[in-house]
Order: sequence, then structure tokens, then C-alpha cells
Amino acid sequence: MLPEGEHRELYVVDGQVTFEPVRDAEDIGSGHERLWVVPGLVDAHCHVGLDPDGAVDEATQEEQASADRDAGALLLRDCGSAADTRWIDDREDLPEIVRAGRHIARTRRYIRNYAHEVEPDQLAAYVRQEAARGDGWVKIVGDWIDRDVGDLTPSWPGEAVRAAVAAAHEEGVRMTAHVFGEEALPDLIDAGIDCIEHGTGLSTDLIDQMAEGGTALVPTAKQLDNFPTYAERAEPKFPAYGRHMRALFARRRATIGAAYEAGVSIFAGTDAGGVLPHGLIAAEIAKLATYGLSAVDALGAGSWRAREWLGRPARLGEGVPASFCVYPADPLADLRVLAAPTRIVLRGRVVG
Repeated sequence: MLPEGEHRELYVVDGQVTFEPVRDAEDIGSGHERLWVVPGLVDAHCHVGLDPDGAVDEATQEEQASADRDAGALLLRDCGSAADTRWIDDREDLPEIVRAGRHIARTRRYIRNYAHEVEPDQLAAYVRQEAARGDGWVKIVGDWIDRDVGDLTPSWPGEAVRAAVAAAHEEGVRMTAHVFGEEALPDLIDAGIDCIEHGTGLSTDLIDQMAEGGTALVPTAKQLDNFPTYAERAEPKFPAYGRHMRALFARRRATIGAAYEAGVSIFAGTDAGGVLPHGLIAAEIAKLATYGLSAVDALGAGSWRAREWLGRPARLGEGVPASFCVYPADPLADLRVLAAPTRIVLRGRVVG
């Protein structure tokens, strides 16, 4: 059993974990003498209900959630969706979703059909609105390309950011922000934001401030690999933006590695639902290990530590809901093992 590294016999009764032997229990180990059991994986940044054009129908939402489940992601933090996915909560065979409401972006400064597009004086009010619609999180777009400038610029002035973060905390929720570049980060981190998504523009000073203040980072390592493609597409019209995205791509490993070394809490998120397909959590965890994270910290970022961060049981103790993945070999010895679970158990049911 991970992360404890203890060998135990685990049983599931009435949807919960128990270590008390059960007579005539059904063996789901497929004849293996030894298996490795990991608390259900977590995709801490995905978008069930979105595709590149905006909201999708319920059939497509089901396909997306099922793909995540089949990859072992049994808990999802949905970092913004234009679709209503609440119906998924009634499906015992689909992952649990922790929602951040709908993206909040500056007018005409984000992907079309994705966000509430508002002006700075409206930001705090929309944060309160989405706080009521989410599950303890709200998401704003901290920077995006400014077509007049031809490069990334902050979406919001500092006073609007401070008011928005304060509003979120007054509503009892946490706030996160999409940020690719450098300029938007100081105001967000100074304001006490709870998490940064992507974070390729982080400097050493800001990393130290995040570590001290408890601001988490979800680097979406698989998404960062797309930066050269974004640069190539944009360069004919926005050459400064193209150069900037290439520069951010070039230093991505050093930035995330420095955050890890400084003690910033890092979690695994795939950014699935726009450009990227769902079901990539195993690849995301393995990718984090190439950025300097140890195998145990990379897997923890996509399992037990992420579960605790999202307010769910981190470990498979007596009486804990039985949501876990079973593997034929030790994933800490080779994270590629995560790509082929032997069994997936969700809320006490074998679903894969």
C-alpha cells in the first residue's frame, strides 16, 4: 500500500476500506501474489464540459469523465467550465468533481465561449457569483495576449486583483489563476492567491514568496509542451508573443524545478478539455518527475497529497471510501506503471 509502503490485505465492504478479513471475498487481484495499491489519482487541473469551441453536451461530458476515470483519475479539480456538469454528481461510476465555476476573464482577452468576460470593476462581483456555483474554488484568467501590445500582458490592475482575492476568501473559497507570463504574478501572489496554474513566468523571488505564503502551483507540464506550437501559429501576426512563448518554454523545467526545491506545493494537472484530451494523468505525473520531482513526490502530487489538498482522505485507512488504483508493479520504481492499472475501484465498485 502506498504511500506507507506496507504490505497488507485490503478488503472493501459497503463501499469502504477495511483490513478485517472477509470470508469468501471476491479476489480482484487477477492471481497476482503482490499488487501495489494507490489512493485514487487526482487530476488537479482539467475541464470536463469543454472542447476548443466551448461547452459540450452531456454525452461528451460523460466521455471526458470516463476517460479520466479509466486512466485512474477518480478525483478531478475542474478549473473552469462553461457547461453545467452537476448531473455527474449523481453517477456513482464517474469521478468526483471539485468545480471552480466558470472562468472569469477580461473582455475579449481569452478563448471565445469559455469565460465570463468582464471589466476590472466587475471582477470581485463575478468572483462571488462563481464562488456560489463552485465547490470551494474560483478561477480567473490572470494574463492573456493583448492584441494591441502583441504580447502577454496582465488582465487586471492590482487593485482589482486584491479585491477579487479578498472577495473569494470572504466567501470561504480558494482562488486560482491562469498565468503564463511574468507581469501578472506579483499582484496575484501579493494578494494572497491560493494557487497558480502553469506559472512559467515565476522568478526566484516570487517562488520564495509562494513557498512562504502557501500558494500552490499546478504546472500542467503536458500543456507546456504545446508552447512552441502556440508560438509558431502566432508569430506571423504577433512576433513578440511568439518569442515570449518560446522563452517561457525554454525555462519551464528550471522554473518548476526551482519551485519544487523551494518547497512550493506542486500538484499534477493535465489541462484536459481544450487542446488536450482527457485521460492523461499518468503521463502528467511521469512528466513531473522529469522536472526534478522525486518519484514519490510526483506520484503524491497526483494522488495522496492532492487528495488532502482538496479536502479528501489522503490515505486508505479503516472506514475510508474505497477509491483506489491497483498496479502489477511498484510505480515508485517506474512511474510508467501508472499507465496500465490492473484494477480501478471507485466508491467501492470495480469500474476498470
